[in-house]
Amino acid sequence: MTLRSLRRFLSVARQFLPLLLAYARDRRRFLLVGRSRRTSPETRRLRAEYLLASLLALGPTFIKLGQLLSTRPDVLPPEYIEVLTDLQDQVPPAEWDRARVVIEEELGAVDEHFDEFESEAISGASLGQVYRARIDDDPVAVKVRRPGVADRIETDLRVIRWSLPIILYFVDDARAFSLSNLADEFERTIREEMDYVREASMLREIRGNFEGEAGVVMPAVIDSHSGERVLTMEYIDGTKITDVATLDERGVDRTQVAERLERAYLKMVIEDGVFHADPHPGNLAVRDDGTIVFYDFGMSGRVDEFVQGRIVEFYVAVANRDIDGILDTLIDLGTLSPQANRAVMAEVMELAIEDARGREVDTYRVNRIIERIEDSIYEFPFRLPKDLALVLRMATVVEGVCVTLDEDFDFIAVATTYLTEQGYREESIRRYAAEAGDQLKRSTASLARTPPKLERMLDRFERDDFYVRADIEDSNDVFDRLALRIVYGLLLATTVPSAAFLYAFSTLEAAIAVTAVSAVIVLLLYRSFRETSTLYAEPQFTRQGMRERRRRERGGE
Repeated sequence: MTLRSLRRFLSVARQFLPLLLAYARDRRRFLLVGRSRRTSPETRRLRAEYLLASLLALGPTFIKLGQLLSTRPDVLPPEYIEVLTDLQDQVPPAEWDRARVVIEEELGAVDEHFDEFESEAISGASLGQVYRARIDDDPVAVKVRRPGVADRIETDLRVIRWSLPIILYFVDDARAFSLSNLADEFERTIREEMDYVREASMLREIRGNFEGEAGVVMPAVIDSHSGERVLTMEYIDGTKITDVATLDERGVDRTQVAERLERAYLKMVIEDGVFHADPHPGNLAVRDDGTIVFYDFGMSGRVDEFVQGRIVEFYVAVANRDIDGILDTLIDLGTLSPQANRAVMAEVMELAIEDARGREVDTYRVNRIIERIEDSIYEFPFRLPKDLALVLRMATVVEGVCVTLDEDFDFIAVATTYLTEQGYREESIRRYAAEAGDQLKRSTASLARTPPKLERMLDRFERDDFYVRADIEDSNDVFDRLALRIVYGLLLATTVPSAAFLYAFSTLEAAIAVTAVSAVIVLLLYRSFRETSTLYAEPQFTRQGMRERRRRERGGE
């Protein structure tokens, strides 16, 4: 444990201590004793704003962490997601003299490698900054890793690993699972994002997959001017994809751009298995002819064949409005607990499909679902395995960009058309027909075997030789709690008459002692009825959230 890391750990702990104490009081009103307490949306929003300020104060690593958290509804409540969504990775670029040292250590003298080099960065982020330059009169973009950022991130990652066991103490098991995976994914992702050799390789591969694809363009890598800390690419200009006013002025069809963006990401995930994972508005631009320009491939990922197959099944089920198929696919992917309340989750999925189609979600139905969740012992059913974290981040950000381009954009219609064109829906129908045929064969064979088995069972009934064994699964420890309450009740039924008897026929001190024992038992019995493992969750819909935010903004004007 280095002194620098220890100082950093104390600095981070000081920032987050008020939040951790607040969460501890949510679990135990008086920290060590007392029942849990519920928090209002206003309280959660205030805490989210405090978390945002803390992340900004702690610097680059934690800004990146906040951006990742903003796409994780399996970890944070909706108020936090909404506040952290606005967290931008925009920090002042490092001084040119320090950035020049990095370039010259990687490539050699700037004047010898570039015909022109603008010393003022055109963009600055927490991990790197981008400059404009020229090579043989061709414009290029030069991405330079921020000086000293690698050591700072290594220190911060060490602090996060030390802090994780403390944070896990304050959350339930499902969120602990997601947080552990998030921490591993974040460490891997941020290391990869600092490696410009890997970024160049991913850019070349993804660009090659779109070779000849109309409407999509990605910059070419200039290998002779690139290294581990410097990446030189073809410079391609364009209008920021969410600058809708400029796009309208230039006559760009925004709905067509949104459709093109979604189809590009469907191709990356379903067809190619490698994808650009950071499609926030700063990394996407639109040319005057509607062509989408992709920038910054530092955050990119791969999807294995198993996950690709399940994602196809998910989209096909959504296209067919097959709610059971959607839930089964989510369970296969490991994102939905098999013990989840399928009836409630089916309603959530129906509302999510309506939201994805651009329709207004019925607030009454949302509130009714929340009431059903709160009236039962409901463990948060969604978990996010490591290999799906980047996919979820990508899908969430793409949805936000598409909705900004066209508030009524129909994701499902575009996905359905794409799946039909690529033959996935027909393949799904053929597979379903084959499975149905196999099932029919098995059912026929089973019908042939059933009569003899039924006859043997009836014979055992006649001989009084028939027994039934039942195993009851009790994952929520209902029977344990019931048994504990029975024991408390029996003890209370014994101690109360004993206290009365001692008060009448023995010493006062003995009666007081037994009465104190009775009071403790009453408290334990009361707590056993009050305490539940309820997690108050609510479904979140991207488009619905944006509409509600706009209503609040209009109301505040």
